[in-house]
Amino acid sequence: MDAGSPARLLVSGENALLEVAVEAARMAGGLLSRRVRAGRERAASSKSTPTDLVSEADLASERAIKALLAERRPDDGFVGEEGGSEEGTSGLSWVVDPLDGTVNFLFGIPQWCVSVAVKDGEGTVAGAVYDPNRGELFTATRTGVSILNGPEGVVELTGSERDELATAMVATGLAYDARVRAAQARVLARAAPQVRDIRRFGSAALDLTWTAAGRYDAYFERTVKQWDIAAGALICERAGLRVLDLPEHEDLPWGILVASPALAEPLMGLVGGPA
Repeated sequence: MDAGSPARLLVSGENALLEVAVEAARMAGGLLSRRVRAGRERAASSKSTPTDLVSEADLASERAIKALLAERRPDDGFVGEEGGSEEGTSGLSWVVDPLDGTVNFLFGIPQWCVSVAVKDGEGTVAGAVYDPNRGELFTATRTGVSILNGPEGVVELTGSERDELATAMVATGLAYDARVRAAQARVLARAAPQVRDIRRFGSAALDLTWTAAGRYDAYFERTVKQWDIAAGALICERAGLRVLDLPEHEDLPWGILVASPALAEPLMGLVGGPA
C-alpha cells in the first residue's frame, strides 16, 4: 500500500487520536489512584437521584482530561459527564467519563475506570478504557482490532465463543430511578433462570470491556449515556461482538446489548421486551 494512500492516512489518524485517548485515560487514572491512596474522598453530592452520586474526584478528573485535550487537540469538541458539552471546529468531539463507577470508588470497591473516546459524524473513531486497579488498558480504533494491554502482556480481544444462553455469564446494570429499577427487576427475574448467572458490578465501561475480553458472555443495560459506552462499545464491536439497541418500553428506557453473534438474538428475546 502506498504510504500516502487514503486508507493509510486514515489508519495513521486513528492511531494518533488513540494515543491521545490513552494518554488522557492513563493520566486521569493515575490522578484518581493517588486520591484513593490519600483517602481524600469523604463526601459526595447527588445529581438526578439520591443514588446518582458525584464526587470531587469526578470533577478533578474531568478538569484534568479537559485541560490535556485542550492542549493536544484545541480544535476538537468535548462532551463530559460532569461538565456539559463544547463545540469544536474540527468535526471531532471527545466523549469522556472521568470516573465510571463513582459509587464503587466512594465505597472503596475496586471496580471503576476512566473512559475516553473520540467521535466524528459517523461514530466513534478511537477509544480507551483504563482500569488503574488492575493496570489494564483496553483500546480500539474504528478500523483496527481491540487490544488489552495489562500485566500479562498485550492480547487481542475476540469476545466469548459461547453459543448457548443457558451457559452464559451475563452482566447488567441498574438505573438510578426507582421506578425503572422495579421494571428492571422484573426483567431480571425472567432472565435469571435462563442463563448461567448474572453479575452487576457498577461500571458500564468495564462491563463492556470485560465482555470484549470474554470474562462475560454478554452484557445489557438501560439508561446508559454516551460517555458510559462510547469507548467500550467500539472495543466490543472490534472484538467481533454484536452491539444492539434495547428498545424503549414503559418504565424501561433505551439501552444497549452486547453479545456474540450466537447469543445476541436469544438474549434480546429474553431481556429486550417489556417488563
